[in-house]
Amino acid sequence: MPKAKATTATTATTAKMAVSLPDELYRALESARRRARKTRSAVVQEALRDWLRRQARAELVRDYEEGYRRSPESAREVESALATAVGLLADDDEW
Repeated sequence: MPKAKATTATTATTAKMAVSLPDELYRALESARRRARKTRSAVVQEALRDWLRRQARAELVRDYEEGYRRSPESAREVESALATAVGLLADDDEW
């Protein structure tokens, strides 16, 4: 009797959803995805990942700005940062 090969399969869990789109947006989506040879699911997943990245980045910017509102840089810190930047740029021979 031949030995059975041990295999492991990973299955990704997926969820289905219904989305309503204006006709014009749907036609543009269909046209673009066909040219790109992508499925609707692939295009929507890519768009959602991009949107989620932008949301996360926007949240980081809001947090950063809030931190500076709570504890703004002093004039001395600004002068020090400017002096460092000018020094770094002056050392760059390619400019």
